[in-house]
Amino acid sequence: MSRRNIRVTEPTEVTQACQVLDVLNRVSGKWSISVLMEVHHAPVRFTELERAIHGISRRMLTLTLRSLERDGLLTRTVYPTVPPKVEYEATAMARELYEYLAGLTAWAERHEPAMRASRQAYDLGVD
Repeated sequence: MSRRNIRVTEPTEVTQACQVLDVLNRVSGKWSISVLMEVHHAPVRFTELERAIHGISRRMLTLTLRSLERDGLLTRTVYPTVPPKVEYEATAMARELYEYLAGLTAWAERHEPAMRASRQAYDLGVD
């Protein structure tokens, strides 16, 4: 097969797209968004997050917190008390991201009824 008829994507374009998708996938998860929305205001303890985020299991909360900490969006502070007190706080990068998430959340709330109606009309085959 001739290569003349195939558009070859530049490696840098593919690399950039993959990097952006990786970041978006990490911060767009259901639990990641919920955690980031909760920690934006002030440092929060694990149990406070667990109570605030309905439906999340302890294991999923732990995995989400570790992932966000690894990505530099949260800092974890352990205080030397008995029992140990652990707080999670948004980093500057996460606080910047919060502004975009808040806008996206507001957009979703505004347009959810229209999207729901559109889905119902589509499922019924109505044009």
